[in-house]
Amino acid sequence: MTSLPEATKKYQKKRWASLQAQEARLAWKLLLPTAIIVFGLVIFPAIFSIWISFHKVNLSNLNDVFHAPYVGLDNYHRVITDYAFKWTSWKNMGAYITSIVYSFVSTIVTIIVGLIAALLLNRPFRARGVSRAVFLFPYVAPIVSVAFVWRWLLDPRPSGVANDILMRLNLISRPLGFLSTPGLALILVIVFTGWRYFPFAMLMILARLQAIDRTLYEAADVDGANTWAKFINITIPELRYVLGALFLLRLIWTFNKFDDIYLLTGGGFGTNVLPVLTYQFSFRLFNFGVGAAAAMILLLTLIIFLVFYVGLFMRSTEEA
Repeated sequence: MTSLPEATKKYQKKRWASLQAQEARLAWKLLLPTAIIVFGLVIFPAIFSIWISFHKVNLSNLNDVFHAPYVGLDNYHRVITDYAFKWTSWKNMGAYITSIVYSFVSTIVTIIVGLIAALLLNRPFRARGVSRAVFLFPYVAPIVSVAFVWRWLLDPRPSGVANDILMRLNLISRPLGFLSTPGLALILVIVFTGWRYFPFAMLMILARLQAIDRTLYEAADVDGANTWAKFINITIPELRYVLGALFLLRLIWTFNKFDDIYLLTGGGFGTNVLPVLTYQFSFRLFNFGVGAAAAMILLLTLIIFLVFYVGLFMRSTEEA
């Protein structure tokens, strides 16, 4: 009679040689390179940033960063009390409030413009394919090129395109510094972001529009519903999940955006947002601990929003 340990060993050996176990090992082998890359490029830097945010790290000890002195919450206090972070006036709302205003308004503008474009391109007309390709240009064009084109259009000199047109139309008497006027600069940055990223929203919404059952609209026509009634009662309910996902994705991406604002204004004139402030702390003042603390404040804000938004979205889904 076979003893219990020998029976266990035979069972484990048989299980190890089974097809299911072989497939599981193959899956882990295939996933391992990706897991190593993700850990090295995403997980470890994120954990390391959290560690740096509690230590004094600058150029003086960058060669021995793991022995940097622990400073607790001093880096976070430095960020929160910094002039660039705090609200001082409507013209200088501080990096934190500016980030929130810029992210939410830009996301809403992007989705609204994308929805309008999708509704227009969903209708049959000649050269619809070419029109869709043209609408994608702002999204696929390199950010550096489109940012400098906008800076050329909004040049503060009389030779600037916008200033020249407005002065010829006698709408202004002297050139305007569009990107150097607090308030106006933030509005123009929001307009630029909405213009650049609406094609992404348009593609997602257009794909959902084409999947809506046409019999719903036919039934509405029979009931005598007008265009607005069909839009409110059919189109929007059918798009609610796409719009919800778009709002979440675009808000996260916009809240983390650095290059758009930095290339247009450098973060000056009331457009300083948290990603730009993080760059300034880290690579202008070379205080990497404070820069990491600013990045952690950005991360915590996103986590709080995600928890609130996902909870609200899940609750509305259950009610529907």
